[in-house]
Amino acid sequence: MPILIKTGKAKYRAEPGLAVNAKDGSLLVWVPSGEFEMGDGQGADCPKHKVWLDGYWMGVYCVTNRQYGRFVKDGKGREPDNQKWKDAAFAKHPVVNVSWDDCAAYAKWAGLSLPTEAQWEKACRGPKGLIYPWGKEWDEKRCRNSGNKGNEETAVVGAYAAGVSGYGTYQQSGNVWEWCADWYDKDYYKASGVSKNPVGPATGSGRVYRGGCWWDGVASFFRGASRFIYVPAFRYAYLGFRLVRMVS
Repeated sequence: MPILIKTGKAKYRAEPGLAVNAKDGSLLVWVPSGEFEMGDGQGADCPKHKVWLDGYWMGVYCVTNRQYGRFVKDGKGREPDNQKWKDAAFAKHPVVNVSWDDCAAYAKWAGLSLPTEAQWEKACRGPKGLIYPWGKEWDEKRCRNSGNKGNEETAVVGAYAAGVSGYGTYQQSGNVWEWCADWYDKDYYKASGVSKNPVGPATGSGRVYRGGCWWDGVASFFRGASRFIYVPAFRYAYLGFRLVRMVS
């Protein structure tokens, strides 16, 4: 059944495979269930292996300053550690300077979740399992990075349409790094043996983040399989997040 997408004043259009989360307005795209090859073998912590995921709805964009502002005004969250989030000129930019805990609290408020590493990677690499969302080769023109940002930092979440993934997600490479739900363990995908809906180790010293950002220019950082770790309490100008919704 097509999902109704709001397009303006009380106007809607039918669009199969898309939905809007009522609480925060996040646009979500359907990622179907099935097996995919996770990891690209280009790092010791991302070996190639088969993983099965149930179907889920993935955020097309990162959560924006405007969306996060509603969360703060509702009395449920802390303000980001910057003043740009209040500026109308940055309303459609991804919110940054938010910790993993801030993002988890927002997700709970919105009735959604942070994506697992596996969910994030499958959506980023698309149905063809590409290295980058757009293909197998690095192309700095397809995402916001240190090589093309000029004097700016983040970009609006709908920019760089040439870098959209095969599932229709924007900026899973570039613009901002994105928090994932999992604790980080460099050997988890070598030793866990979990091949269906992995959620990462039960504990750890830091959470996973992925995707590359405006501050970076190293091509390998922007790969869909690249994994990195930060302490959950840290808040940086290049860290944001997007959300998922599972099907009950």
